[in-house]
Amino acid sequence: MTTTQLAADEITTMQEETPRVVGGASVACTERAAAFLGRLTARVHRVTSMEAAELTKLYENTFRAVNIAFAYEMADAAAHYGLDPIEVTEAAATKPYGFMAFYPGPGVGGHCIPCDPHYLLDPLQTAGRAAPIIRQAMGAIADRPRRVVRRATELLGEPRGKRVLMVGVAYKPGVQDVRESPSLDILAALEQAGCTVGYHDPLIGTLTLGDRLLHGEPSPRGGDWDLAIVGTVHAGSDYAFLDDCPLLLDGTYRVGAGDRRHTV
Repeated sequence: MTTTQLAADEITTMQEETPRVVGGASVACTERAAAFLGRLTARVHRVTSMEAAELTKLYENTFRAVNIAFAYEMADAAAHYGLDPIEVTEAAATKPYGFMAFYPGPGVGGHCIPCDPHYLLDPLQTAGRAAPIIRQAMGAIADRPRRVVRRATELLGEPRGKRVLMVGVAYKPGVQDVRESPSLDILAALEQAGCTVGYHDPLIGTLTLGDRLLHGEPSPRGGDWDLAIVGTVHAGSDYAFLDDCPLLLDGTYRVGAGDRRHTV
């Protein structure tokens, strides 16, 4: 089975298993929408209005954004103590006391988490209602790709003229989607710093970087690059070439490469 087929199967399963929240302009509207969505998922949760349904979505995605920002902080704390943040997170997740595992990464992409919290935050700020936790979380999320670039620059020393390969540009594993992908910001910033950049992603053949079209490296050789930055890893894909990279910046915190492996 190909990587693309695996991704399609995962999306189908996710659509069937994800509950849907529905709120209509009237009871009749709610029931008609629920009947339609009931064909796609096993569970439809009705709320009393469209506004309640919309705020539910904003609450959910803002909750995720806040916890992702917290995962970044805990990854920094783990690094300070010389510990693996993934190990610590998975150990904490064994406790049945309300803990929900969120993992650090190179940034957040897609059309939900980087965007939806602002639909909640901006009107509240305009109305003079403070939302400091959301504001700080979104600041941390916005800064995360820049944090990766700063770390890459530290590892490279002088970035000008260095060759950097971005491994994974889809905004999350298993999708052919680069909307709001942090990898694009990372590539653009490193190119502006004077690096020669390229990317490898088995699901993304080409992407637009600035005003030009960039073609992916279908079979990269690790030794051709001064630094590889791991942004997204797709299940079922071969990343053996990373073994030959002289330096590896692992934004996923999950790729092992001995002394050559560094984290954000």
